[in-house]
Amino acid sequence: MKILQRLFATVIVFVLMPCAFAASQLGVSNAWIPQAPPGVDMLAGYLTLKNSGDAPVSILAAQSDRFLTVTVHQTVIENGVSRMRELNHLEIAPGEEVKFAPGGLHLMLMQPRREVVPGDRIEITFLLSDGQRVPAMFDVQAVDASGGEGHQHHH
Repeated sequence: MKILQRLFATVIVFVLMPCAFAASQLGVSNAWIPQAPPGVDMLAGYLTLKNSGDAPVSILAAQSDRFLTVTVHQTVIENGVSRMRELNHLEIAPGEEVKFAPGGLHLMLMQPRREVVPGDRIEITFLLSDGQRVPAMFDVQAVDASGGEGHQHHH
């Protein structure tokens, strides 16, 4: 019986090891959400994603228990007007780093389930095309009186 248990444990390790490796290909850093005025039901999230693997990583969606919906958007200029476009997927090439920043790529965080205040740490999970789920912790940052995000003072 112990031989079967060891064999089973060994098989599980070899089956799950590739999953752990695949998840580690997408690195997340500098994840933050600027504080929004009271009553606002739409916030933005910013971060840096890096594909440290040797194959493309495709993000299909994002989700969080704190928001009704989380979507990836890109700001584009059309006929001199700034507009946001939802991206159905985001592909990150091997070795590529993608920055989500104001005026460019960003997460739209819609309809918070409770107030979002500075000091909160909010988990957002990215869903990849290979079935992996990559969680990221976002820090909610206060916006200073001059209108700039407090985040810039941390780097």
